[in-house]
Amino acid sequence: MRAGGVNPLRVGLPRSHTVRMTEAAEPERTDDGHHIIVGGRRWRATDPAIPESFRQELVDELMSARRAVRSAEPDARRRVHDAKTALGERGAPWWEEASDSDADDRIAATIRALARKRTESSLCPSDVARTVGGESWRSAMDDVRRVAERLSDSGEIVVTQKGEEVRIAEARGPVRIKRGPAL
Repeated sequence: MRAGGVNPLRVGLPRSHTVRMTEAAEPERTDDGHHIIVGGRRWRATDPAIPESFRQELVDELMSARRAVRSAEPDARRRVHDAKTALGERGAPWWEEASDSDADDRIAATIRALARKRTESSLCPSDVARTVGGESWRSAMDDVRRVAERLSDSGEIVVTQKGEEVRIAEARGPVRIKRGPAL
């Protein structure tokens, strides 16, 4: 970081393209914390209730998806949309009470984004609940399982238990989610 808070990676660009940073290398935020200010424009901030490890996975998926947009990959824009929705940067504002439909959209986007990111492994439904539910994540588990069932029925994900494919509504005990053939 250079004096004056200018990002050294943006040196040589017009001032309107530089990013003002705080000491913690974070973009400036609005007083309510709901938006960040970049180049004089307001952008919705990431939901601060997302645990850091999941936030980083989603950011990594977002960056990968943005590179895929530049490469003109067919599903790249949907990947960007899913990652940004999972992060709370699109869809219903994370600081407001979400409708059931909006909550389901964010859960589905989170499942798809994490399943894409974890191509060689699986995820636990509680990973999704922790991402969308914050401190009260346990109350989101039934919704996560319901949305996962819908995504499983469409072939976007596969739900397994002890390595065997199962219907999540019939499974008792822990299950895992992995990317399906339609994702």
